[in-house]
Amino acid sequence: MKNNQTIKEAILVYMKEQKKMAFKVKDISEGMGLTGSTDFKLLVSSLAEMEREGTVFLNKKGEFKLPTEEPVLSGTFRASDRGFGFVSIEGEEDDIYIPAHQTNFALDGDTVTIEIIRPAEPWFDKGAEGRVKAIIERKFTQLVGEFFAYTEEGIEETGLYGYIEPKDKKLTDTRVFIEEKGIKPVDGAIVLVEITLYPDSDFPRSMQGIVKTVIGHKNDPGIDILTIVYKHGIQVEFPDEVMAEANEVSEKISPEDRTGRRDLTEEVVVTIDGEDAKDLDDAVAVKKLENGHYHLGVHIADVSYYVTEGSALDAEAYDRATSVYLTDRVIPMLPHRLSNGICSLNPHEDRLAMSCEMEIDQTGEVVSHDIFPSVIRSYRRMSYTQVNQIIMDEDETVRKEHEELVPMFEAMAELHTILERKRKKRGAIDFESPEAKIIVDRDGHPLDIVLRERGVGERIIESFMLSANETVSEHYTRLKVPMIYRVHEQPDSDRMQRFMEFVTAFGISMKGSSETVTPKSLQKVLNSVSGKPEESVISTMMLRSMKQAKYDVESLGHYGLAAKYYSHFTSPIRRYPDLILHRLIRSYGEQGTGSEQLAKWNNLLPDIAIQSSKMERRAVDAERETDALKKAEYMMDKVGEVYEGIIGSVLRFGLFIELPNTVEGLVHISNMKDDYYEFIEERLMLVGEHTGVVYRIGQKVKIKVMRADPETREIDFELVPDPNAPKIDSIPQLKKDGKPHKKKTGNREKNQGSKDKDKKKTPYRNKESKSAKDKKKAKPFYKDVAKKKPAKKKTR
Repeated sequence: MKNNQTIKEAILVYMKEQKKMAFKVKDISEGMGLTGSTDFKLLVSSLAEMEREGTVFLNKKGEFKLPTEEPVLSGTFRASDRGFGFVSIEGEEDDIYIPAHQTNFALDGDTVTIEIIRPAEPWFDKGAEGRVKAIIERKFTQLVGEFFAYTEEGIEETGLYGYIEPKDKKLTDTRVFIEEKGIKPVDGAIVLVEITLYPDSDFPRSMQGIVKTVIGHKNDPGIDILTIVYKHGIQVEFPDEVMAEANEVSEKISPEDRTGRRDLTEEVVVTIDGEDAKDLDDAVAVKKLENGHYHLGVHIADVSYYVTEGSALDAEAYDRATSVYLTDRVIPMLPHRLSNGICSLNPHEDRLAMSCEMEIDQTGEVVSHDIFPSVIRSYRRMSYTQVNQIIMDEDETVRKEHEELVPMFEAMAELHTILERKRKKRGAIDFESPEAKIIVDRDGHPLDIVLRERGVGERIIESFMLSANETVSEHYTRLKVPMIYRVHEQPDSDRMQRFMEFVTAFGISMKGSSETVTPKSLQKVLNSVSGKPEESVISTMMLRSMKQAKYDVESLGHYGLAAKYYSHFTSPIRRYPDLILHRLIRSYGEQGTGSEQLAKWNNLLPDIAIQSSKMERRAVDAERETDALKKAEYMMDKVGEVYEGIIGSVLRFGLFIELPNTVEGLVHISNMKDDYYEFIEERLMLVGEHTGVVYRIGQKVKIKVMRADPETREIDFELVPDPNAPKIDSIPQLKKDGKPHKKKTGNREKNQGSKDKDKKKTPYRNKESKSAKDKKKAKPFYKDVAKKKPAKKKTR
């Protein structure tokens, strides 16, 4: 052993290879053969250095041990507007609470590593507490906000061009200062900023960045929705190379395109869709067979034939993964030349398709099937409204207009009834929740909110698409080849336990445990409240107890549909997983299922599943935020009006009330001034201490609209007094333990006082009022910034 470094490395190797947990010096010297006087002294001095360095440590017995590696906990940080946050860890049901002084300046959505500083104490109903050790990945690399320009004096003094106020609600008390380089927008512009510096100990409430794109001006029509689009990182325009590829696609089918395809152009197939649909990606045909069975043909646009592996079109479709539907616009996954052109199954035009034909018996079982590439020609484009008029209304005018197709539509209705009965028999859960359509004018201002009605036409297509999705999924699963599945896992037992306890208040008793509850049991609950006032609330609470559906390479089944096999096959124009499934079908059909093909897809599909799930959630978030924006805008001129609604949520700080048109607003507890209301968590109720008035989920109430703010997406309601409101005699009887409630000092002020906890904090180093009037009075913001800076032009 020549030197300390060599011997230290040898010691570590020796200790790691041994099965012992602790070593005496004698054990190491004899085990390594370092028993001579010189070697032993070198060993002892090396161990002493290693202890100082932390590579080994001494226990209480004076033995050397290797440090035990603690597991690294990582998850997603969720910020509160009061400074603290929570970290959700995959596989763990309970989030880790992060105090405000332990966040390490993490922002909402950041991926972080944490350490536990106080373990959970479930017996005291206390969760674990942690601190953020490191930020692995920032969610926000770009932000959207309104730009406020500095004067020439301010730019000279600070080296900054201005600042933006982010549109994201989680960052309302944060400002992003704009560097001089990059685009120089005008005051009031809505811009996209690339972040260059994040919050730190010197500037905990500010960031710095460069303007990359001017989206528009705050007063431009449609800028509100466009702001949401950019905020979520959704690309509006297609890159030039993508458009170039799309433009090269022929608008007609060539003889070469038909090679290897079954010609179904003489078959009578129809599309059934909404009146305003432009991308028609599914066509259907039904006929009754001599044996009493039904022939169902589901023909889906073969998008994968045009969007080829490795192309710019494919890379862009992968990045987007889904089309996004935002009130008055659609941001498509594919350029319109494809989605509305050669890939759309327009009537009387030959189109390439991927077909799934099924023979279905009187019980709804698929007794045989065939999956193959085809050429079809849609006989007619039908709308849901027309099919509903034919089947439900028996409208003679419409029936006569389509008289040659009426027998097929009647057969479709029969088959749908059979398929729906089969799904219900096996336990599929039918969540009937109202879906709203927001009607806007040419400038995007909401004119009305109407409920979409689902008639037999919509249900027919739903049943047929479900059957095709299941059939294709099961076919390729049984071949034991790599697949991409649409999965919906068993609900978490804790959430389901809370739901089971909740429904007992309605006199509903569920058999079995929360770990093994079946879809059929939940279906029975919905059936038992069908048509009753509590139907909507129980359906909503059940839905909240479920896990989120996602894409996966494992066939985990679809809990909500009670389906063992399920994949998305029927919408390749707007969903990338469907396009990939078509590509898989072609690949296995043309290239076979050898080891090379299986290895290829086993390697590619996991990333595709993760990306598709991630982009789907992004689209849903953007769609929900857009709806909230337009609903708040719609309610602005309804302030002071009275409506009847239903309590959708009961929380410690108030009630969320849903109106019949799906608009939801908050009755803050500080505005419930007729009594002091206590939150009974076990029953999700607010109960008046003196009056005994009860507010619970599903209860009908009258409200007055107090405020509607599109900027914050918030709508505030106030309860209209009801002398006939339900009451109870005693609060303790509602509690699990039946014990009287012990009031805590300040509890009344905490729950019943002002809205301070829900108000936005004053932005860091910003003493300006949010109102335009006060902004004019306030001193220039750059002066405040400059005073904080020790030297001229030192950024941040």
